[in-house]
Amino acid sequence: MAEQTQMDSLLGNDPAFAPVEPEREAPSIVEPEPEAAPVASPEPAPVASEGVTVTARIAIRDLEDGQRVRGVYAVRGRELRRKRNGEPWLKMTVGDATGVTEAVCWDDAEVRYALCGTGTPVHVSGIFETSERWGSKIKITELRAAEEGEYELNDLAVPSEVSAERLEADLRDLLETVQNAELRELLDLFFAPDSEQWARFRDAPAAKTYHQAYRHGLLEHTLSVAQAVSAAANFFPGVDREIAVTGALFHDIGKLIAYNDDPLSIDLTDAGRLQGEIPLGYYTVRRAIEDIPGFDPHLAQCVLHIILSHHGSLEHGSPVVPATREAVLVHMMDNLGGRLGSFDRLERQLPEGESWSGFDRALSGSAWFSQRAA
Repeated sequence: MAEQTQMDSLLGNDPAFAPVEPEREAPSIVEPEPEAAPVASPEPAPVASEGVTVTARIAIRDLEDGQRVRGVYAVRGRELRRKRNGEPWLKMTVGDATGVTEAVCWDDAEVRYALCGTGTPVHVSGIFETSERWGSKIKITELRAAEEGEYELNDLAVPSEVSAERLEADLRDLLETVQNAELRELLDLFFAPDSEQWARFRDAPAAKTYHQAYRHGLLEHTLSVAQAVSAAANFFPGVDREIAVTGALFHDIGKLIAYNDDPLSIDLTDAGRLQGEIPLGYYTVRRAIEDIPGFDPHLAQCVLHIILSHHGSLEHGSPVVPATREAVLVHMMDNLGGRLGSFDRLERQLPEGESWSGFDRALSGSAWFSQRAA
């Protein structure tokens, strides 16, 4: 609340939050009729004001200060706020396949809030501006629901660069290396092509923001961690490779329940918020183990411990810390996979010609892409 009050008190002093005159276009159904004389039809093409460049729809990563914005973006989040005088204003996060940015709207905030639900494609008109105090944002002048034919889903949802078919084929190859009959039976309950869980696992995201936050992301992340675990196990004496690989394949299984399946707005479900992905994963695999008659209690304990400890520390959400070689190995490879996945995200969002990203929380610093600097 203190942050909001401070920001609201400064709204009139910062040019990034000053109202923007609407573009010269016919009023939308959510805009009040202007008090001026009616505008003749057809409307003239948009005219750039001083310091503003008129442009067609442009990817989020390529927006520059002063550009006129016109096009369809996906609503990643929305919030109805109030100024100090009580008037409402709309704060949004909009995005496409290349990144996200903040957007603000001062007029008809309540009406526009209702039409821009999370995950909704919306047609945005306004100006992209950058403020040293408030950062970058789109100052919206017009906002309406996007119509069919105005956008391509692949332009708005972050894609995986590896096909689901390739990922599945590699997963099947890895599963074949697990020779323990009980572990294979457990794995097949989730990953067999005809299992109840497989279709959801194949399409689920791995995260909301930081790494593999897109369709097939969970399959991509899980497979890379399990492949790395399988390879590394050969170099460290005492590691049971099959237990480690099984634990790696199950380490994020709770995300099937913890996250929704909306590619335009990945978010936690109620169960994800209330219980967390680690407890959900532990519970899901334990129930499956209990349905397998005579399952070895030792194997069960080893696999379940990997799930519970894979975040590595209590402060990072694991109820226990890794206490076996296999659990340590899975944790380390999971952490590595997540951090390297952040580089993929940052490079995707990097404007053309740039080689350094901005500060990133997942990396606790900036990322440098040497091939772009060459």
